[in-house]
Order: sequence, then C-alpha cells, then structure tokens
Amino acid sequence: MGQRRGEKQEPPPYHVVHKLPSGDTPYVRAKHVQLVEKDPDAAIALFWKAINEGDRIDSALKDMAVVMKQQDRTEEAIEAIKSFRGRCSKQAQELLDNILIDLYKKCGRLEEQIELLKQKLWTIYHGEAFNGKPTKTARSHGKKFQVTIKQEISRILGNLGWAYMQQGNFMAAEVVYSKAQIIDPDANKACNLCHCLIKQTRTAEALSILNDVLQGDMVGSDDPKSQARAQELVRELESSHVSPQSGQESASSVEDALMQGLDHLMKQWTPFRSKRLPIFEEISPFRDQVAC
Repeated sequence: MGQRRGEKQEPPPYHVVHKLPSGDTPYVRAKHVQLVEKDPDAAIALFWKAINEGDRIDSALKDMAVVMKQQDRTEEAIEAIKSFRGRCSKQAQELLDNILIDLYKKCGRLEEQIELLKQKLWTIYHGEAFNGKPTKTARSHGKKFQVTIKQEISRILGNLGWAYMQQGNFMAAEVVYSKAQIIDPDANKACNLCHCLIKQTRTAEALSILNDVLQGDMVGSDDPKSQARAQELVRELESSHVSPQSGQESASSVEDALMQGLDHLMKQWTPFRSKRLPIFEEISPFRDQVAC
C-alpha cells in the first residue's frame, strides 16, 4: 500500500544509508569500523576475528587484504591470503588470485606475480575460469559490467607483459603483448609493445604502430594518456641514433621470434592437450606451423 499524503516518510535503515551488511557479527562490525569510523587498524583486527570465527570468511579475507594493502601492509596481506584461502569457497578463489597479483605487483615480487598470471592462463586454457561461465560480472567505480573470456585473456597477457618489462625481459614482453593485441587490441598495450620494440632497436615496427595510435586507428587512441605516451615514444625514437630496420627483414625476424618465444611460454603455461577453448586456437596456432 502506498504512502498517504501528509504522512512522514520513514528514513531508510542505518545499514542501507552507509551501505553496510545488516546484523551484529564481527564482519559487520569490521565493515562499520572501516567505512563509517574509518579506522583501518581496528577494522583489520575485526576482520581477523571474523575469519577466526568463520563469519563470512570469503568477504572478510578479501576486505582485510584490501585494507592491508591501503595501509602498506602488503606482505602481511599476502601471507594472510595464503594462510586462509583454503577456508574460502571455490567461487572466491579467482578474486583472491586477482588481489594477490596486485599485492605482488605493489611489493615487487615479480617472479610470483608472473607465476600466478601463468596459472590464471592455465585455468582459462582448461575452461575453468569464471566458474565455467563464458562471462563474469565485474565492478568498477560502483558500476557493474560484463567481462568476456577474450577480454580476460587480453587483460592477463597485458599484466604478464608488464611484469616481464619490469624484469627487463623485453623479448618475452613483446611476445606476450603481440598476442594480447591480436586478441583484443588497444592503444595502451600498443604503446607498451612499442617500448619493447624500441628496447630491441626495432624502430621501424615501433613507428608503424605508434602512427596507428596517433592517427586514432585503435581502440583507446582518443585517450589523452595514450596519445601523450605515443608522442613521448616518437620523440624518443627521433632523438635516438638507431637506424630503422628494413621492413622485410624486420617482419621475418618478428615472426620467427614470436613463434619460437610463444611456443616456449605456452609450454610453461600448460601441457599440450587436444581439446581446449576456441580462443586458445587463436592464441597458439604456431604448434602446427612449427611442426611443418
């Protein structure tokens, strides 16, 4: 029945106003301390209590790790996830992996970051990502949107390429970024790919890709950050004294390096099996070609 004219409207419940779960459990109190009282240390202590008492362990571990990261307690967050993820549901494991990757990245543990990214690719390769569904719901800035397997592979490859770049392994990074661009191209990954090519003195290829970004011929080319990055890389090329490679020689060497490098990387990601997701037929057609 609708509200009668002149009647005073009841205010929404406290937990609704502050976007808190309802109840009076350690996890609920932790969220109140985190979001309303804004006391991260007290919130972490209550999240610990929630985990120990089995109160919404999935959410408590995730939220505690995020707060720890914000407090620069990254190493503690990593150890907490490793210690307690076995008590979390199967549905929570993928999100915990994503948090771990961010934590590894923040504290410079590149080898573990790379290993976990490869593991995530292995999971997708065997059709085990997204809990067996073709898409998943993600959230950014309070808005929900759908992510496809194809987009997820490209995102993971982009992160893997960035980790290789931080190691100074520009050949491996180039291989990964090249495949990411084939699957789901965008201007940001294109600029990173160009950086890898420049580091290998392959200036002609880098200039060709940068021109596509600057001319707006790529997804994300209209982003001011991508435009600024592309212009910066062009200036770097113009100020260098490296002679551009010829197109024919460059194309041949790129193909050879790509096929050999990706073959090596994929053998590390997962053993060969005949049945796999269709998207991986796009990623690794080199197997038959290498055998010829």
